Amino acid sequence: MSLVRLLATRAAHGARLAWTTDELAAHRERALGALRAHAYAHSPLYRDFHRGYERAPLSELPVLTKAALMERFDEIVTDRSIRRAEVERYLETASATDRYRGRYRVAATGGTTGRRGIFLASPGEWNTILASYSRAYAWAGLPVRLTHPLRMAIVSSRAPTHQSSIVGATVRNPLVPTVRLDATDSLSTTVAVLNRFRPQALVGYASILGELAAEQRAGRLIVAPRAVFSASEPLTPDIRASASVAWGAEPFNVYAATETACIASECESHHLHLYSDLVIVEVVDADNRPVPDGVIGDKLLVSVLFSRTQPLIRYELTDRVRLAPGSASDLGPFTGFIEAVEGRTEDVLGLRGIAGDMVRIHPNMFHGVLEAVGAPWQVIARPDRIEVLIAGPVDVVKARTTLARALTDAGVADTMVSVRRVGAIARTPLGKAPLIRDLTSTQQRSSPSADVVRAAG
Repeated sequence: MSLVRLLATRAAHGARLAWTTDELAAHRERALGALRAHAYAHSPLYRDFHRGYERAPLSELPVLTKAALMERFDEIVTDRSIRRAEVERYLETASATDRYRGRYRVAATGGTTGRRGIFLASPGEWNTILASYSRAYAWAGLPVRLTHPLRMAIVSSRAPTHQSSIVGATVRNPLVPTVRLDATDSLSTTVAVLNRFRPQALVGYASILGELAAEQRAGRLIVAPRAVFSASEPLTPDIRASASVAWGAEPFNVYAATETACIASECESHHLHLYSDLVIVEVVDADNRPVPDGVIGDKLLVSVLFSRTQPLIRYELTDRVRLAPGSASDLGPFTGFIEAVEGRTEDVLGLRGIAGDMVRIHPNMFHGVLEAVGAPWQVIARPDRIEVLIAGPVDVVKARTTLARALTDAGVADTMVSVRRVGAIARTPLGKAPLIRDLTSTQQRSSPSADVVRAAG
């Protein structure tokens, strides 16, 4: 990737801050029209999927799920020579610097929702993806310039198919001296490397930032970043507060996905502004009906305005997002912002209620009970009980009793609750530490803990 080309794209995107809201709206309309025209001309899937809807407004178009995208992968790609089986074989041995057929960057999702997604980007698309990530630093007041190199440490995944690894491998240059660490590495190793490198910007999964903040407060980590950025996991109020104490300033939240690159990032006032020139977002309920601003949705539909190799039009992300009512901006026309990102719809547990019905338990209930313990935690919903893992000293009896009472108050009937202390919360192969794991649909069992209490109805 040409550094000159990337800098030119960043500058062009930066100039959009001088647009009016009408100019931004006109850009979105033109870009969406060009996206749809390209899809209809080059993608058999979209010619079939949108038949009869070619002139319909965006809100009336059918929704594309990850399952449908992967099942009809060979029909959605606009390079008609690409085949999913061949891309899958390529991914088996690809490094982060490789390009499929010498042209396409290929990133894969972790499959935490049950199915892995594969996404290709041409050189032009990849350039826009890189520029979108760079924007997050600029909007946080930490721009990268030729005269101001930025020492950056990133603690996420080094898996070669993970988008962050591919981004890191393609932007190595003197402007951004970077050290990349894997969130699955031991905490002591990560701390030692960071102490030697002394980053000016620290980027990581929210869960690892929580652990590093504790190390900083304990005096084992001694770094003074100018800014801290959280990505890929929900930034909870507890982790935000912990990081603020550790490094003297709030971390900046970056909301992104493999399919879209950056969707939103926080400005210096910590408003999570939408990248409205690159992605159109629709917050909807379970039936794909729009929800009002200020109301949490069940899903997010995204139309990626720069996508061409795999056009994404009303593509479903199962993220629970709430848009802020009204607007606030010190970023020109980018007035829309996200008030909250509350994880995935899959994180909402369906448990048996007192009346025999299903009670939906939102992750916020667990946050309210467990973040008071002041240690990393994870909730595992098993067919026979709710199991809580806590990585740190905790009053087990108090924790399980409080959680059982909260479940009972929420209408849950006769559910076993166990609390277990662990040395660390296990991470996925990509280094993430999901707060909620729903195993209720599997036959997996484990030995009951002695620390068990029932949520009695």
